[in-house]
Amino acid sequence: MGAWHKPGVQEYDAIILGAGAAGLMAAMTAGARGRRVLLLDHADEAGKKILISGGGRCNFTNLNIAPDRFLSKNPAFCRSALTAYTQQDFVGLVQKHRIPFHEKTLGQLFCDGSARAILAMLLEECAAAGVDLRLGHRVTGVTHDGRFRVATAHTSFTAPALILATGGLSIPKMGATDFAHRIAAQFGLPIVAPRAALVPLTFAEDALALMRPLAGVALDCVASTGKAAFREAMLFTHRGLSGPAILQASSYWRTGEPITLNLLPERDATASVLALKQGRPKAAPHNALSELLPARLAAALAEAHLPKRVMAEQPDKALRSLAQLLGNWRLMPSGTEGYAKAEVTLGGIDTAALSHRDMQAKAVPGLFVIGEAVDVTGWLGGYNFQWAWSSGYVAGAAI
Repeated sequence: MGAWHKPGVQEYDAIILGAGAAGLMAAMTAGARGRRVLLLDHADEAGKKILISGGGRCNFTNLNIAPDRFLSKNPAFCRSALTAYTQQDFVGLVQKHRIPFHEKTLGQLFCDGSARAILAMLLEECAAAGVDLRLGHRVTGVTHDGRFRVATAHTSFTAPALILATGGLSIPKMGATDFAHRIAAQFGLPIVAPRAALVPLTFAEDALALMRPLAGVALDCVASTGKAAFREAMLFTHRGLSGPAILQASSYWRTGEPITLNLLPERDATASVLALKQGRPKAAPHNALSELLPARLAAALAEAHLPKRVMAEQPDKALRSLAQLLGNWRLMPSGTEGYAKAEVTLGGIDTAALSHRDMQAKAVPGLFVIGEAVDVTGWLGGYNFQWAWSSGYVAGAAI
């Protein structure tokens, strides 16, 4: 994977740090415009996060891309890049390379086969554009004296343009570091405090007493926190809650705030539970509730909230109380599973310091920041890949 190496050449038109989704897109875009591009990464393989994404099938974009599905201190910042390079543009690239794909749910596009097809496509585009890709190059320093000088454990390189595409803090076992934040700080670019996003929520022991035995149980729900609400699947875990609905809500959740679950979306919870008393009078509560909920969850809630009597003998007050829980279960998370399990990093390099048109630092001409390193974070479902493609494209097109 270390092809396209040109021995002895140290001067380039652009140096891109980070051979992930954003870096590869920036490199192929700039290279296709005739620029001499060096793409460096400390890892031994490009695009490692691409390969693990979407369960190995790469959820490479979403048909429903819109600025209001991205979180940022400046919510309007992402609009320009997302307009300049759209989801349809990336789909066109995928089709050009004849990669079979399908829509799963909610506009999410996945490869029919392996995520490796997307990585191979990007590497092929980089090769065709003459990009000099060098892997296993750990950067030891970056300086600027009219040109950017990047020192590595191997040698040094210079260029008038430098693109930071080294990502955020999520999934450190994949090589994630705070490199982009450190370089940004070195050049005086402000940072919006980072935190884990699209991440499972954890709970204290009192809540875990119910959740832990239910680990592996999944169901449709609406998960809400503040003004944000997401209807997707949730999953009980040994440490709390996960699944798409919970991951989505986690990006909006703040420590000390509750999360609310509606386990019977689009149903009248009270009417549904009371109907079981009429329709299943001789049934045990857990059997009756299993018409509405997964069996293990029905059994746990019946045990915790209803007398050990058949449905006909259940007090309406107890049934109404349980229905209130099912439709509006208020829980207080103790925290998250952190960067180790987070799909992305919220926060990062403040967009106030960057041009929305090309991602260039306003105070440091020639310095660009793209992808997850920037304070732009998308919803689950291909949004963050699209931000990588779009931000990478506009930076690559500006060099």
